[in-house]
Amino acid sequence: MAARAHDVAVLAMRGRSACLNFADSVWRLPVPESNNVKDIQKAAAEAAEAFRQTEDAVVGTNELPEVVVYADEEEMFGMPGYIASMAEGLMVPPPQKVGYANFVDDEDFCVGMSLWSFL
Repeated sequence: MAARAHDVAVLAMRGRSACLNFADSVWRLPVPESNNVKDIQKAAAEAAEAFRQTEDAVVGTNELPEVVVYADEEEMFGMPGYIASMAEGLMVPPPQKVGYANFVDDEDFCVGMSLWSFL
């Protein structure tokens, strides 16, 4: 409501160069009778009251009944089975190392190996 009153006042003082809060609804704002401060204040108060009634009426008509819907997402996406499968995967022993991976822990094998080989 204060923003609407501001729009009325700034429009009366600056005209078309006014920076408005609600530029799309200028046509709904009351126009002051003159550039007298009292007339501008009166028009601003009228704008605030006019939009208060409109906003209160809109708030009362938009109330919808609350709908509560419960969906078991864990069951819909099969989460219990998925989690059980993950837990089962943790109980499986790791695969055997094949190839060069067997020698990683063997210090004798790595002694003669160059870290940087450009050949």
